[in-house]
Amino acid sequence: MYLLEVWRRWMSKKAKVLVVDDDPLNRLVLEKTLCEEHDVFLAKSAEEALAFVRTTQFDLILLDIVMPVMNGFELIVKLKENPITQAIPVIFISANQEHADESRGLELGAMDYITKPFSASIVRVRVRNQLLIKQKNDLLEMLASIDGLTEIPNRRYLDENLSREWRRSKRGGSVLSVLLMDIDYFKRYNDTYGHRAGDECLKKVAQSLLAQCKRGSDFIARYGGEEFAAILPDVSKEEAIAFANKLRSAVNKLNIEHKTSLNAQCITISIGVATMEDGRSTSEHSLLEEADLGLYEAKEAGRNRVVAH
Repeated sequence: MYLLEVWRRWMSKKAKVLVVDDDPLNRLVLEKTLCEEHDVFLAKSAEEALAFVRTTQFDLILLDIVMPVMNGFELIVKLKENPITQAIPVIFISANQEHADESRGLELGAMDYITKPFSASIVRVRVRNQLLIKQKNDLLEMLASIDGLTEIPNRRYLDENLSREWRRSKRGGSVLSVLLMDIDYFKRYNDTYGHRAGDECLKKVAQSLLAQCKRGSDFIARYGGEEFAAILPDVSKEEAIAFANKLRSAVNKLNIEHKTSLNAQCITISIGVATMEDGRSTSEHSLLEEADLGLYEAKEAGRNRVVAH
């Protein structure tokens, strides 16, 4: 299912390691030491490292201390101040062998401190250990973001993802669409077939919605109860409506009997659509509210339909 697939994907990918050192020989040696097991990126300055982390998500940073303009201590402070990079583990690799430097590095948030000249085997083992710790932490974070019943992302993860995509869209002036979906007459379904059947229905609908997401950026989550939501970056209003109808059709094709529904003989969904174009939206919450209005209008118009407010 979804959790297993995510875990398999996570386990199969190579970790991204950023080496930050102004000495080209050190960069070369560290690259050769780690490149068989990991994807290694090289930065010759703190400024170049900051540019890297804006565009690439790293699993670990190996950081020299003594560098021109901005040193390693100053860089780690900037990394820890940024919510996007503060969780990236940092290992200092430095020629400074003073205990005071090691202590300061650890106090600033580094996970380890290796002195030069270093042993390649020691570097590999310490990098592997830190990545294993991060792997476990990432797994716990992932589990906290998944709805236990349907095994798709939960409301918490939805809110985080929407906030991130809304900021990106606002900053770049790109289009962003949001869908809110609700299973029609679901209370009647529970009353008729029982809550266990209701849970099975929610699972089937969730997996059906998830199966329609072919782009890596498409995002489906359980919004709460019998409601679901989708976040569609770089998708226009017209494309969002077409995708919403694809989702609606997929649920209809499940053909889950619902003999007490007032609009069909099987489970159906209603969908509200909202789109932000050219960064014109006051907040991510206003975008959700617009989608909610569309959902309300879809229900008022007879359900089992898509409405863009």
